[in-house]
Amino acid sequence: MYINFWYPIAAADDVREDKPLRMEVMGLRYVAFRDDKGTARVLRDVCVHRGGSLGKGWVRDGQVVCPYHGWQFGGDGKCTKIPTLPADKPPARAKVDSYPTTERYGIVFAFLGDLPEAERPPKPEIPEWDQAGWRANSLTVFEVGAFYERSMENGLDPSHNEFVHPAQGSPNMNQDLRRKPLDVQDVPWGSKFLVRFENEEKGTEALGEKSTLVPEVEAGSGHIGPNSMITWINFSETNRFSQYFFEAPVNESRTRIFFVNMRAFLLEPENDERIAKVNLIVAKEDIEILEELDPIRTPDSTTKEVLVPSDGAVLRYREWLKKWDDNGWRIDLKEMRDKQGDVAYAIPCPERRTSGNWVLDPVPLLPPQG
Repeated sequence: MYINFWYPIAAADDVREDKPLRMEVMGLRYVAFRDDKGTARVLRDVCVHRGGSLGKGWVRDGQVVCPYHGWQFGGDGKCTKIPTLPADKPPARAKVDSYPTTERYGIVFAFLGDLPEAERPPKPEIPEWDQAGWRANSLTVFEVGAFYERSMENGLDPSHNEFVHPAQGSPNMNQDLRRKPLDVQDVPWGSKFLVRFENEEKGTEALGEKSTLVPEVEAGSGHIGPNSMITWINFSETNRFSQYFFEAPVNESRTRIFFVNMRAFLLEPENDERIAKVNLIVAKEDIEILEELDPIRTPDSTTKEVLVPSDGAVLRYREWLKKWDDNGWRIDLKEMRDKQGDVAYAIPCPERRTSGNWVLDPVPLLPPQG
């Protein structure tokens, strides 16, 4: 798991002005709420007084209040009120990490890291969102009992569809593609591929309609950063899906996925529920496989698996992860796990680069290997 990327925190409708929301990402708890201007705020869910959970408290005047002793924190993470102190100004050390946020596509994202704005990876993008001729299904959020890297690699694997997805017609890769390496192309902060799938005489009856029954489909996937994936499914020039999966690793064995499905056909609102149902059936087919993988987490070495040319996108994804390893961005999960309960960790926020005197320890990071 990596610092210095944008992570989905919550559906925007769940982040409120009257009540804090707790969630776990990368093994640490966070609290989300709206300040007095309606802006979504995300803080580490620890009061630096005696370790109370801010997320178990309440929101007052756009600030979150700890339920243990009433300490009050603004959206910038600084304590503004300590009931047992007469002074108007709390000590400078009374602060918790506050993370930059962006709200788009019905999702609140937080940048969990300390990079200055000019050096950060791009914010999550859905180019089709405002384009004519495209429609979005309502945001779907679901959890998978699997490590997020395994989930990402599943989406970057074209050869599993034939065996895992009867709901899609069990599409198999074009025979020519079985004899040569997958053509994977780099994009900023990630990679992508497109291939053709064929279904012999069955075709792909994507929504139970003859209008979508085609013998060959162009499809592929890509990733941006370690946790954002896009899948393209093109039945024709006009019948297309673009699917966006923004993944939040809850911990080392569980992932929360924020799924946005864009479509360029069947645009009438009455089709939303039917298409959402199909998408969830397909997702369930993946989940049933992912939750039984052994080992749960991705092996550290490719020698612990037998990989083949169709795994080219998976291999390229792992090469990108290695680049971020070399940046020193990977969390040392073993050290963090061993000391949790004794140490309250926080992913360092950008303000740590310009100010000191922090109470919470920064998460341990593995040293760069490059």
